[in-house]
Amino acid sequence: MSITSISRRARISLAAVAAGSAAVLGFAVLPSTATATPTDKPAAAAQSEKSTKADAVTRAQMLERAATWLTANNGAQVPYSQTETWTDGYRQDCSGYVSMTLGLWKSGPNTVELAGNRDLTTPINLGDLKPGDLLIDADGSNTTRHVVIFEKWTDDSHTAYSAFEQRGGHGTDHRVLDYGLESGSEYKPYRPTNLTD
Repeated sequence: MSITSISRRARISLAAVAAGSAAVLGFAVLPSTATATPTDKPAAAAQSEKSTKADAVTRAQMLERAATWLTANNGAQVPYSQTETWTDGYRQDCSGYVSMTLGLWKSGPNTVELAGNRDLTTPINLGDLKPGDLLIDADGSNTTRHVVIFEKWTDDSHTAYSAFEQRGGHGTDHRVLDYGLESGSEYKPYRPTNLTD
């Protein structure tokens, strides 16, 4: 018997011992040419879990990111689009813009999911708004729904606030708004769950 045959037999025996030990421990040994992939979760479920668990972002970081789209288009604002994505991979509409500022998955959830998914936001009181919180109108159609990023109150009367938004016909904007401040408004205040102080 040649040394090569003995060596081959030894490798086969070691592989069999490893496989037997693995079976006792409850896992499979794959041949060295195989690529191991997790089998405990379907791919869609793993992607969904990954999608909703964004890294923490400070309020200052979120607002800094929001400001980048004001000049990202060669010194001009990023144009608005519900179908196009910007060079960073985020959709160029209001919810895509917010997703970019929060570091959510690309191209981002839509406005309805931002308002309704408790892994992403939680409802708060209007008086509790802090920089980086959101005012969301999740009612209506894709031409009427909207989300804006609260920056700060303009004065102590709380009748207006400065905000960042990505709006149709304009693109990225930073301006004074009063969305959601009137009684019965469809805009409701929310706090992103991955936002930290």
